[in-house]
Amino acid sequence: MTYKLGLIAEKIGAELIGDSEIDINGINSLSKANANQLSYIANKKYIDSLVNTNAGAVILSENMKNDCKTNALLVSNPYLAFAKVTHFFKSNNTIPKANNLNIDPSANLNNAVLGPGCVIGKNVLIGKNTTLESNCIIEDNVRIGNECHISSSVIIQRDCQLGNNCTILPSSVIGSEGFGNALDENKCWHRIAHLGKVVIGDNVCIGSNSAIDRGTIDDTQIHSGVKIDNLVHIAHNVVIGENTAIAAKTGIAGSTVIGKRCMIGGMVGIVGHLNITDDVTINATSTVNRDIKKPGIYTGFFPLMPHNAWKKAGMWLTKLDKITRILNIKLKDTK
Repeated sequence: MTYKLGLIAEKIGAELIGDSEIDINGINSLSKANANQLSYIANKKYIDSLVNTNAGAVILSENMKNDCKTNALLVSNPYLAFAKVTHFFKSNNTIPKANNLNIDPSANLNNAVLGPGCVIGKNVLIGKNTTLESNCIIEDNVRIGNECHISSSVIIQRDCQLGNNCTILPSSVIGSEGFGNALDENKCWHRIAHLGKVVIGDNVCIGSNSAIDRGTIDDTQIHSGVKIDNLVHIAHNVVIGENTAIAAKTGIAGSTVIGKRCMIGGMVGIVGHLNITDDVTINATSTVNRDIKKPGIYTGFFPLMPHNAWKKAGMWLTKLDKITRILNIKLKDTK
């Protein structure tokens, strides 16, 4: 796909300095871009690359325009503008002609594009301009909105709901049974049937191989604008507030409520039945085991150290209660 630079500037609301008629056919890094490619800079530490770039044009902010020797697109937020531009050049998969489909006659597909091997259950409703790639399974009573893209091998289980303009990447599972079990008098586990569903808002993106469990009785809720990375597990009855972003390998235990505009780093573990307020950032690999009531940045781990030093620190941590008791006794004796 090729665009005139002037059209790109118009689409992202940029001030164009240079030739609006040059053709741009792709995006590349500052060091590798050629005369028909677009690049961007959002950090001054790459200023040398900007000075020496062969890019046809660069997205940048006002304070770096004097170092740009090529066509410039001036914006207040270069990274956001770059994010928008990437979609102009994204190649979408061509969906093969559908075959071996298993579609219940009660489904209302609204001319959705279906890849080969899809299975569609009873009373399914799929919105306009929605695409399902190959081997998707959409179970009974599912509702999928308009302009959604469901990648290959995604499973959306019974009764779940998706809003408009949602993207689910390959092999994710929406609406699986949660991990709920009860012990009997013989210490044997009995699985709890989960009767709720998963309700997903608009403009939600769910990464590959992620799993979102249905609610036990109430619904698991993913509100509009949420972005979920690959390999994330969201347990039953969890509520994720609007425009929260969750990085890969994070696990959120059941019945936790996370507020709006939170940012959760990779490999974070959040225990169940917690409340996390709006505008919270949790750094990667942290463990969250208590409510977070104030916005801010939180970290829940010790700094990295050599293993032998960590073993010594761990040994002292296990003895802190004993040390405190001894010190309190000695303080009393000195009084």
